[in-house]
Amino acid sequence: MNILHITCSPRGSASESHRLSQRIIERLAAESENAAPAIVEIDATRLPHVDQDYALALSAPADPADDVLNRGALRLSTELIQALQDATHIVIATPMHNFTVPSALKVWIDHVVRVRSTFRITAEGKIGNLPDRPVYVAVSSGGEYSGDAARQPDFLTPYLKHVLGTIGLHNVSFFSVQGTARGDAALLAARALAEAEIAAHPLAAASVA
Repeated sequence: MNILHITCSPRGSASESHRLSQRIIERLAAESENAAPAIVEIDATRLPHVDQDYALALSAPADPADDVLNRGALRLSTELIQALQDATHIVIATPMHNFTVPSALKVWIDHVVRVRSTFRITAEGKIGNLPDRPVYVAVSSGGEYSGDAARQPDFLTPYLKHVLGTIGLHNVSFFSVQGTARGDAALLAARALAEAEIAAHPLAAASVA
C-alpha cells in the first residue's frame, strides 16, 4: 500500500481536514494485509502556480523539447504526476473555502490534470489516462453544506468528482466535518459523525494496473 496524502489547509496539521484525513490513513493502515503503508506527503500550500512554459505546453499540439520539460512548473508537474501514478490510495485533506476547493488544492489540480500526460482529448471528449484507484477526500467547513442542516451550496464535491474523473479517478469517497464554526459541542458531534462514517465505510481495494 502506497498512500499519497495531500494537505491543503493553511493551518497544516492543526486543521480539521488534516485531522480527519489522519483517521482515514489509520483505517487504511489497519486494513492493510502487508507491512505498514508507505506514505508520501504533499503540502499543497507550498506549491507554486503553473508558469508560462506550462501554459504554452498545454495549448500546443505536442509537448515541448526536453530542455523546457525539465524546468519550472513542467518539471514539478511531472514529479507530482509520478507521485500520483505510484500511489495505490490517495487521501486529500481540504477545507471548503467560499463554497469550493481552496486555492492550494486548485494549484495541485492544475499541475496534475495535464493533457497528453494524465488525460487525452478524443472525439468523445477528455479521457483519463490513469488507472482508477481509491481516492478519499476529508473535508472541513465552517458551515453545513449537506443534510437537513445545510445552509450553503456545495461546489467542492461535484467539481472534485468531475476533475478527478477527467484523469481516470472515479472511485472517490467524501467524509466531512461540517459546522466547525458552530462552537465546541457542534464540532465534537461533527467529528464523531465523520469518524463513525469512516469506521463503517467499506474500504475499496486498490486497482492500479
